[in-house]
Amino acid sequence: MMKATLYKFVKVLIFIILISGITIMSLYATRTEKPSPLDGLAQPTVEAFRQNSSHGFDHRENVLDMSIMDNLKASWKFLFSGRHRTPVKPLPSTPADLSHFNAGGGNQLNATWLGHSSLMINIDGFKILTDPVFEKKISIIGPTRFRGELPVSIEQLPKIDAVIISHDHYDHLNKWSIRQLAAKTERFIVPMGVGAHLTRWGIPTERIVSLNWWEAYQWGDQLTVTATPAQHFSGRGLSDRNKTLWASWVISGPKHRIFFSGDSGYFSGFKQIGDVFGPFDITFLECGAYDMMWHNVHMLPEETVQAHMDLRGRVLHPIHWGTYNLALHPWYEPMERISAASARHHIDLALPKIGETTQYGRHLPSSKWWQSVMQVEGVYPTNLIKTNS
Repeated sequence: MMKATLYKFVKVLIFIILISGITIMSLYATRTEKPSPLDGLAQPTVEAFRQNSSHGFDHRENVLDMSIMDNLKASWKFLFSGRHRTPVKPLPSTPADLSHFNAGGGNQLNATWLGHSSLMINIDGFKILTDPVFEKKISIIGPTRFRGELPVSIEQLPKIDAVIISHDHYDHLNKWSIRQLAAKTERFIVPMGVGAHLTRWGIPTERIVSLNWWEAYQWGDQLTVTATPAQHFSGRGLSDRNKTLWASWVISGPKHRIFFSGDSGYFSGFKQIGDVFGPFDITFLECGAYDMMWHNVHMLPEETVQAHMDLRGRVLHPIHWGTYNLALHPWYEPMERISAASARHHIDLALPKIGETTQYGRHLPSSKWWQSVMQVEGVYPTNLIKTNS
């Protein structure tokens, strides 16, 4: 009884702190017409980012429009409602087989899912990490990984050609991981403004590549990494909302091409990116942490499938699910819904366990392994999954 009372008190206290922070942030935003650059560095503002597209993309779609009341409602629901938001037992996983990531030579494409949006990708012999988070807890009061343990440690990793970051939210940009990867990584490729975080954490400026949307970084004629639009937002505190850019990424090698979404709501940009850069061998698209209250910045699973088709992808690899409790939907719902939607459109869906490797053209994990844990919770797969949060 005492534990339950204490737990409820802590949740109410957290709620009060959240509302205070939201109120302060909203007041700050209304009094600040233009955001100042991070740490006084001469970085362009987000408005400059939005006006600098050579492909005519309408950047006005990139808005998270939640009022104080919307945030109040979302915070209350997050703390005090929802069922099956975390699995009752550790989800199945497997130790990462580094032989795929370490393989040299061209004409190969494999990806090992480390949970959430963290991937080890070998594309035509280049070794890339996306949004690496190797800590169990993403912030002081943030959620802990469902399983706790990771399928690989930083110490086990070989030298890495590049770490690619989509934006500066804590579940995508982890200070401890970046510092630990400094000795392993040749370069960090980030959206405009995000490099200021890395510089402050001790990463030499010459190893940071900062790109605006539609700008590219090239390794000779072998590999090209292009920053492309996404519909999201940025910020790590109360006073830095949207002071750095967020991005999706196109990675093109001599033989293969892939798309990494980072975080994004569904928007017309996917079709445009597909028209400019597609088709893609694999699309790594977010599928989780969605809700109609923040629908503009996190797409529903059915929209993930539509984005894959807009991009002209061949294999769809869902990310941003099954790792942290970041939304109100059941932990398993994203996979049930995307599986049904993919089947309707005859899409090849990669469904790896955490630590498992997808090998393009060789091995496509397809087992619905999460359903064994669903059944332990008394939930059974159904085709009647609702299509709205």
